[in-house]
Amino acid sequence: MPRLSSMQIWGDLKASLQTSVFTLLGAIAFYTCIPIPHQWRLEFNGIARWAPLIGLAIGGLLGLLDSGLHGLGMPVLVRSAVVVAVWVGITGGLHLDGAMDTADGLAVIDPQRRLEVMADSHTGAFGSMVAVLILLLKTTALATLSSDRCLALMVVAAWRRWGQLLAIVRYPYLKATGKGAFHKIAICSVWETVPTLLLLLSFSILTLGWGQNRWLVGSLMGIGGCTISLLTGAWFNHKLGGHTGDTYGAVVEWTEALLLCALTLKGWSV
Repeated sequence: MPRLSSMQIWGDLKASLQTSVFTLLGAIAFYTCIPIPHQWRLEFNGIARWAPLIGLAIGGLLGLLDSGLHGLGMPVLVRSAVVVAVWVGITGGLHLDGAMDTADGLAVIDPQRRLEVMADSHTGAFGSMVAVLILLLKTTALATLSSDRCLALMVVAAWRRWGQLLAIVRYPYLKATGKGAFHKIAICSVWETVPTLLLLLSFSILTLGWGQNRWLVGSLMGIGGCTISLLTGAWFNHKLGGHTGDTYGAVVEWTEALLLCALTLKGWSV
């Protein structure tokens, strides 16, 4: 085999780094409402690989907002509601909309009509009820956490998107086209979930060194986050026989809500 010159190696490395940067920018543009200068190049192929890291960053921003509001003397329930509202706003309601459409589809008795109902832009009664329930669970669960709130927000925001990434690679996509189809085309191997899984588990293990009696905190973050992410995607796959762009959003929202509730268990704020 011909040996590659140092210039060729450097050129390939530079091209790979540029593609990664363009994909990261594409992930920011797709998953958030953060403005990206229009002249910047965006690459959307494979952006789901970056989703857990985007979630980690969003959680950090929300944690800073929560700390700032706490410094201004805002009561915990009010600032929890503000944080959840900003959480929805920073993503443009993308995932909440998917959870609502999924609820409307699952409410249909005839399985053959579920995808048709989910594709309808009109929100039904079940979608509205699910939206209220999700937001209520998030707000009350977050308000219950008296400490480590920034850490909780980062953990939840990251695990919820890892659950979405796992659903993309594990389960079939139910439509030939759709707003989530390009994710399935770009990411086919379950091994692509491993790097961010190891990152999140390592993040959980590191918290064990922050103080005594932190084993439950680390367990809730690691084992709890991984388990809820797995089960949420598996449940929607069981009900529909696969996934769509809407169910990807539903995985995100329900993983987030359920994990926040799990973090309220005694021992998180020890």
